[in-house]
Amino acid sequence: MAIKTAIANPPKLLDQVRIEIRLRHLSYRTEQAYVHWIRRFILFHGKRHPREMGAVEVSAFLTHLAVERTVSASTQNQALNAIVFLYRHVVKADIGDIENIVRAKRPVRVPEVLSKEETRRVLDAMTGTPQLMARLLYGTGLRLMECLRLRVKDIDFDRNEITVRGGKGGKDRRTMLPASLKQPLEDHVRRVRLLYEEDRRNRVAGVVLPDALEIKYPNAGIEWPWQWVFPARGLSRDPRSGIFRRHHTVPDGLQRAVKAAAGLANVSKRANCHVFRHSFATHLLESGYDIRTVQELLGHSHVATTMVYTHVLKRGGLGVRSPLDS
Repeated sequence: MAIKTAIANPPKLLDQVRIEIRLRHLSYRTEQAYVHWIRRFILFHGKRHPREMGAVEVSAFLTHLAVERTVSASTQNQALNAIVFLYRHVVKADIGDIENIVRAKRPVRVPEVLSKEETRRVLDAMTGTPQLMARLLYGTGLRLMECLRLRVKDIDFDRNEITVRGGKGGKDRRTMLPASLKQPLEDHVRRVRLLYEEDRRNRVAGVVLPDALEIKYPNAGIEWPWQWVFPARGLSRDPRSGIFRRHHTVPDGLQRAVKAAAGLANVSKRANCHVFRHSFATHLLESGYDIRTVQELLGHSHVATTMVYTHVLKRGGLGVRSPLDS
């Protein structure tokens, strides 16, 4: 009887999308984005079912985003990826040839970079754990979410090395642990250990594990090596499982702290967490490190991506010295 009821009441379309995303172990942020764009696509066409639509409707929606909503090229591409995922894995139908799409223009911009002096002033204007996290971003070139998702086992204090797990594109990489951060980070991890031991006494559920590790190693979530380096202060409900557990700290708090510090430091440039990554790469190149080394530390697949930092070197003009100065 239960089987017949399940067949008679299949999951709603967006729930099917969530199921397919989780089967492929995509991140929760990707799930949120894809569900958002698929919902907007359906609402745009008067709540018609995707099976009743095809390439013409997809093209119309994407053109609407570019022309009327003036979204960026990356946003339009994200919407397209979500719709392709819908048709390929949920509807299981050929979307057809998408033609006559008005593509959002992809602007060519150089990254915002702080000077070494501006970086020092911003970092000095911060305190506590936010300062430690900001120094880690600048000192290692980590992306914001890569920093927040660090686990205790990812920091090797003996080798002065940090391993980034599942970075952009699902790639792992290693970067240095700055010598000036070694002792502050060790002190921070010791404080986190006290919070971890309190959670164990209170029988708090273990931290969430990547992919299917929770099934393969059911007790790993309560083991010390898997704990977050920057845990949240309080417990919260896991949006997928509904379990109350301790997650890593949210990105908004650090973003606000960096913005406030830039104001206190009288830095007129647009300062945010990602600017530290840009500054890390640029300052390494200014110090004479070769671009392939910087590429590896940043985790770029192609050196052309790293080459953008040659446009903002302090020496100017792609780092080339003018013959007039000779």
